[in-house]
Formats: sequence, structure tokens, C-alpha cells
Amino acid sequence: MKNNARKHIVPQDRREFLKQSGCLLLGFQLMPVVSCEVKGNGDKAGPDVFPQAPDRDSVDAWIRLGEEGKLTVLTGKMELGQGIQTALMQIAADELDLDMDRVSIIIADTAQTADERYTAGSGSIEGSGSSIRRAAAEARHILLEMAAKRWEVPVAQLTVRDGTVEGPAPGQETTYWQLLAGQQINKKVSGHVSGKDPKDYKWVGQPVPRKDIVKMVTAQPVYIHDLRLPGMVHARVVRPPVYKARLTGLPEEEVEQLEGVLKIVRDGSFLAVIAEEEYQAIRAWRLMQAKCKWETENLEPAEEDLFDHMREHAEPPETVEEAQGMDKAWESAAIIYEATYKRPYHIHGSTGPSCAVAKWANERLEVWSPTQGVYPLRRTLSDLLSMDEGHIHVRGVPGSGCYGHNGADDVSAEAALLARAFPERPVRLQWMREDEHKWEPFGSAMILKLKGSMDRSGKLTAWETQIWSDTHSTRPNGQAGHFVSARYLEKPFAFAPGGFSGGSYRNASPLYDIPAKQIILHNYRGPLRTSALRSLGAYANIFALESFMDEMAEEAGMDPVAFRLKHLRDERAKAVIEKLAAHTGFPDHEPVPGSGRGIAFSKYKNTAAYFAVLAEVELDTAQRQYRIKKLTGCLEAGQTINPDGIINQTEGGMIQAASWTLMEAVRYDPQAGVTSTNWSSYPIMRFDQVPEIEVLLIDRPEEKPLGAGEAAQGPVGAAIANALYRASGQRLQELPLTFDKIDWGKVGKLREG
Repeated sequence: MKNNARKHIVPQDRREFLKQSGCLLLGFQLMPVVSCEVKGNGDKAGPDVFPQAPDRDSVDAWIRLGEEGKLTVLTGKMELGQGIQTALMQIAADELDLDMDRVSIIIADTAQTADERYTAGSGSIEGSGSSIRRAAAEARHILLEMAAKRWEVPVAQLTVRDGTVEGPAPGQETTYWQLLAGQQINKKVSGHVSGKDPKDYKWVGQPVPRKDIVKMVTAQPVYIHDLRLPGMVHARVVRPPVYKARLTGLPEEEVEQLEGVLKIVRDGSFLAVIAEEEYQAIRAWRLMQAKCKWETENLEPAEEDLFDHMREHAEPPETVEEAQGMDKAWESAAIIYEATYKRPYHIHGSTGPSCAVAKWANERLEVWSPTQGVYPLRRTLSDLLSMDEGHIHVRGVPGSGCYGHNGADDVSAEAALLARAFPERPVRLQWMREDEHKWEPFGSAMILKLKGSMDRSGKLTAWETQIWSDTHSTRPNGQAGHFVSARYLEKPFAFAPGGFSGGSYRNASPLYDIPAKQIILHNYRGPLRTSALRSLGAYANIFALESFMDEMAEEAGMDPVAFRLKHLRDERAKAVIEKLAAHTGFPDHEPVPGSGRGIAFSKYKNTAAYFAVLAEVELDTAQRQYRIKKLTGCLEAGQTINPDGIINQTEGGMIQAASWTLMEAVRYDPQAGVTSTNWSSYPIMRFDQVPEIEVLLIDRPEEKPLGAGEAAQGPVGAAIANALYRASGQRLQELPLTFDKIDWGKVGKLREG
């Protein structure tokens, strides 16, 4: 092998390195960055163990009044583009009466932040936000008691303005930082201190700008892809053509002669190359891709047989929800209606391929990762590498897209394996586009068979949903077999998927008032790798449920808004539908011929945000195409922390769901594996296809905040299908709703009929 290695950088002291690179404040900053003192359990760390975060029940696990005049907020949640950094800082600033420019934040760091498992399920504001609010309220109470004791006055006589505490007498003035005198509040959060009255908020409810967006648009370092460490080398992983393939031939000598190649790493059928420069690694990767030999197995069933195979090879049915009186309801029904809906596999479609950086030195591992869960990742790396968790430090760094369990954890594990094989220097591994498209976990294909009954007045009396689905959660949480490359090592880790998650039937149970409801799940282990994709099974379940509600409304001879309101008791649910209908004039103002409008609604997970949406579509019969002209949504998520942030999240969800609905589907071949390997073979919505988007917001500051990041997915798909029916007269029930599924010769005739 050519010796093209540069002089190694002398490793820094561990604590100094942590100070330089351990804190990820608002956005992402390259070294050097503001350092944060690790407290709590970190003080007990031995010389070979990384500092550990304080106990999550402690105030200083969530907020730290450290440097004079500054507040640091800590969260175990990741910034995935949803704007939680700004929203969480708003919450803390309000509870402590601080201006926003005093506040910074640290995200997802196993040496500094609490274990909050995954950033998923639209739960960051509900979970981390409530913890930060309680801790900040507790801290304010403690600090005011300290000042009151010093001046021997009641707490009620004190006021706070931007961290300055003032007493009733002239000259009685101090700051939080003077009261603490360099110490932290390491007391437990009692839970007995109430947060502020919403009417006293200064920041919560305001559209505070996100500083990380400024960094993005001005091309400053933000993402893991931007990270550059001293002495860093670059790597690429060579993948098999299809799942379960085994490596049988490798052009080792030819690769070793390439300029810049430092090492070929092979462990069983796990194969990678490390080089000085990124393009050198890519060049070696291309050669290995072309000349490696593999023994392969066919994927079964074939794509065209998938849905039949799901029905025939599913596990015995599991009753998720069952009500008494189903048989009687069917027998007495005036109308019984049935329909079946289908969803294909979906790719996450992250803008940039997954990337991670890892460094192995002195039998300790540091990983910079875009993972959604730094602690679950650390636990799983511990299993993969047979090393103590205390010897692993994982820092969360934003990636270029996520939407669930994509390749972020896999690339982090692979970077760790390569760092162990090439110690002392940081190893940067970035997936290629085809890696991302072929090897990430997909959102599962699903079949949904719905059956409903009504009495003569058009009231629903019974509802049954049967679901066929693969799992929606195989996130790594301690078992190395959940890393895809761990299954290809010389001593492979078995993939043990465990039980099927509730993600399959998320939102399958209607929120509507129906006397008898039954949900039956048919678990299925399919040919492709699956896990969490934004909203999990809710997208398909709501697509089916809200399409079915429109179809039932037509059977009952009622307009779709009146039919939904007739079956809702939840006043907040009614409010989003009524506001949307009033704003758009639906269904009273019918569109011109050749176009159509459709509505859909859900309460995400039946516990989170309320969302109703109206889709407007236009047909082009000459070109045999249609387009979405406009999507109008109405969202209610309880107390709104940052209206700009929640509207942005909703707009993004609406566009993504529209893309899923119109065009997205994973294609695969028994011999070649996944064939959707790029943006041509897996098209997504382009900028010129994005419809006009409008989001109406209902703020309820007196209510607790509700998760909103995934609220838009399901209703958008159903609203498009319902609008397309009104435009074409045809019900499309298999996603994606592509142009070729419309019988263009019958457009207009069916509508008139």
C-alpha cells in the first residue's frame, strides 16, 4: 500500500477536547465553541470514563445559570429542523424573566443532557418543554427565596426584570448570577412550583426568529456534514447489491494502489475504505462497487405480488380494539359499506445522505451523530463494540433531514467500526445517495380494509378496520442487530425485531362518536427493511379513515363537513373543521368543472394536535394530468410556543404528505434489490409542483402544548383523494394517486352521473 498518510495530530486531553467540541449551542458551531461545565455525575467520572449528565430530576439537568448574565438550556431532544431549540429557549426565558439574547441551548449530548430517549412522535415540546418549564419555574422560586431571605422581605414583594431581582426598598437589587455566586442549582425539581400564568408570558406565543435558519441561508456550518476535525480522514462503505448477500471477491491490491487510500476495512461481508480525502474514498468505492463479487439471495415476494402476499402470510390477527354489540350493529344497519386502501413502501427522502464522524483513542469512542436518540445509540454501540457505555460519548449534531428512523444510526455505527479499525484520527463517513435509498429503513407498505354501518338517519353505528402492516419501529435500543451492517460482520449480530409496535394502528380508531368500533391488526414481516417514518402508520390509517368518511357521507346523502360534525363530540375537533369550512366556503362554493375540493381531519394519535385540511385539485384532461392547486390547513395544538415554528412545521408536513400521495413508492426487484436508488427512480415533489399553502392557527394559551410535527400527514393524503373524486368522479384507493390510475375517458361522465 502507498504510504500517503499525513502526520498524525497529537490527541488532545479529553477534558480540553470536550470543552472545545462538546457543546452544540443554537445551530452548529465548529471548534472552538462555548464550553459548558459538566456537573452532577460528571464530577465522579474517572480518567477513562466520559463525564455523565446530571440526574434528570435535578434543576441543573435542564437549565444552568453559569457564565455571568447567561442561561444555558439543556435538552436530550435533537433539532431535526422542527425549531425546538428556539421554542425551548422561549419557554425557559419566560419562566425566568430573561431576554432571549441571554439564552443559549445544548442539544442531545450524553455527557451533558438528560436521557430523553428518542426525538419522535411529535413529543419534544410536550416532554422536554414541560421538563424545562418545571425546572425554570423551580429555579426562579429558589432564587427569589434566596433574595427574600437576604433582605428579610416576603417573596411577593420582589420583582424580576431580565434576571435582575429588585426588592421593595431603594437599593435592593441583585441578579440571579450574583445570588448563585458561581454555583449551580442542583436541587431536585419538586413539581410543586407552578409555571407562569399564560397572560404574563413575554416570549411564549411570539414568532421569535430561529438563528439557525440565518446560519443555513448564509452558508455557515450547521450540519454534521459541515463538521471538520483536526486530522480527519474520509470513508465510504461498499454495500451488497441486495439484502443477505455475502462478499466472495475483493480487488484488494488494485484498491490499495489508489492515491490516498489509507486502509481497506473488511469484517465478514462488511466492507469499507478509508482515505485521506473524500474524493479519494469515493474513487476507491466506485472501483470496489464495480469489481467486488457477491453471493446473493432473491427478495420474496416480487413487488407485484406484495399485497396478496401480505394477506396470505400475515401472522394470526390481533384484536386491538373491540366493542360489544358489533354483530347486532351489522344486523340492524340500514347501510353497510366496505372499502380497501393500500399504501406502498416509502423512503424518508432526506435531502443529504446520512453522515457521522467517530474517533477512537485510548479505548474510548467519541461519535458525532444526527441520531434521534443519543442515549439509545450509545447503548447499542456498547453492544456492538462490547465496551462499557461510560467509554462512549455521543453528541447530537443536526443532519440534513430525518423524518424518522433513516440511516443516521446506521452510519454512526459504521463510523464507529471504522474508527476502531483506524484509531487516533477522526473518521468521517458519509453515505452515497444509493446507500440512503436502498439501505435505510422504509415506511411499511400497508393494507387497510374498512367496513362501516349507518342507520336510516345517516348516523354511524359500527366501524371495523383491519390492518396488514410490517413493523414501524426497529430503532436501535441496545441490540446491535438493529444496525444494518452489524448483520454482515464475520460474527454477525442477529436482527431481533421484537414485538410489533402500536405504530401500525396509530390513528386507526376513529375519533368520531361511533357506538361499536373494532380494530384488527395482521402483523406481517415483509421483504424490505422497515422502521419509523414520519407519523408511522397514521398516514395510511388516516388516509383510509378520512377517505372512508367521505364515502360514507355520500352514502348518507350528506355533505362531508356536516357528516363529520354530526359524529364529533370534541368541541376542539369541531372548531378546526368549522374554522376551515368558514374560511374556504367549503362545501357551499363549488369549484369550476374540471376541478374539485376535498376535506379531511384528524387528531394526531387521538391525543396530540387537531388538524383539518382542504385540498383543491385541477385536472388537465388534454395532458391527462392533475395538479394540487392549494392546500389550506387549520391547526390547533393547545398553547402555541412559536407560531412561525408551528406553521413552518405544518407547511412542511403538508408538502411532504402531498408528495407521498401523488408520486412516491419504493420499487424493488427480486435479484437487484431496491431499484429506487435516486431522485429519478424515486421522484419527490419539486419546487415547481408545490401548491399554494395556507395554515390557519387556533391558539389556546390556557391549554397544555400538544405535539404538532406529524399532525398534517394523514389528513392531507385523504383530502387530496377526496378532492380528486369530486374533480374526476373516480375514487382512488391505492397510493400513490398517480395520473395513470385515473380512467381519463370517463372523467366528467362519472361526475355528471
